[in-house]
Amino acid sequence: MVDGRKKLAVIGFGAMARNLRASFRRSGGVFDITAALVTGTHAIDTSDEGALQFFHDPLALVAWEPSLVVECASHGAVRDVVPVLLRAGIDTVIVSIGSLSDPLLRSELEAAAVAGNSRLTVASGAIGGLDALRAARLAGLSSVEYLGAKPPAAWRGSAAETLCDLSSVSDRTVFFEGNAEEASRLFPKNANVTAAVALAGIGFQKTKVTLVADAQAHLNSHEVTARGAFGDFNICLHNEPLTENPKTSRLAALSIEQAIMRHFEPVEM
Repeated sequence: MVDGRKKLAVIGFGAMARNLRASFRRSGGVFDITAALVTGTHAIDTSDEGALQFFHDPLALVAWEPSLVVECASHGAVRDVVPVLLRAGIDTVIVSIGSLSDPLLRSELEAAAVAGNSRLTVASGAIGGLDALRAARLAGLSSVEYLGAKPPAAWRGSAAETLCDLSSVSDRTVFFEGNAEEASRLFPKNANVTAAVALAGIGFQKTKVTLVADAQAHLNSHEVTARGAFGDFNICLHNEPLTENPKTSRLAALSIEQAIMRHFEPVEM
């Protein structure tokens, strides 16, 4: 039985965190987000947030003693806040997976978790098949390719605007080809799924990434192709975008809920 008295907090209170809290409240289950760490100077409208408690200092959140914290903010939050939490012994789930393209940050997070006897979990995001990819890695992978396609509007506000004219895209247009390290750095809000694939497979430098603006698409598509000693597989997902933020797939938001629930289950299925 899951303990319903867990104290759950989020870092950041944008579309993803709001969606997570609203979903838990609609379900009427044992989980609820009751605190948020908000850094920076931008104003937050808290008029309808009920009992949600806001913190502006990571150490104040540590003193609140959360059972689990979910990062829903940015690469900067992973770099500046998450190590503090881990060293304090607070388990943390991160959503900004692209931040892990930095090997120095990965090492710092691991050291902080060891020092605090805590656990860092990476949300799977909008992609599936990562368990198969991790298993295949044990036998040896020869190649892993990721292709991400979204409607042009979903790429607005990203580096895609400097690589193609999104307003004039009328067909399926490839605007980026590179590796997962480059994609995670250039498209932190759009292509975090590439980081999840890289971490599960052959790393950021060797994972090939293609990004597409598709004027005929209404869904966000993610396709992974892997080959190696195990054989080969191809998995393709067509995901509804998150209503509050079309840059993100709804499945990515659901993966965070699932990560939280699995964290507290006594038996992991």
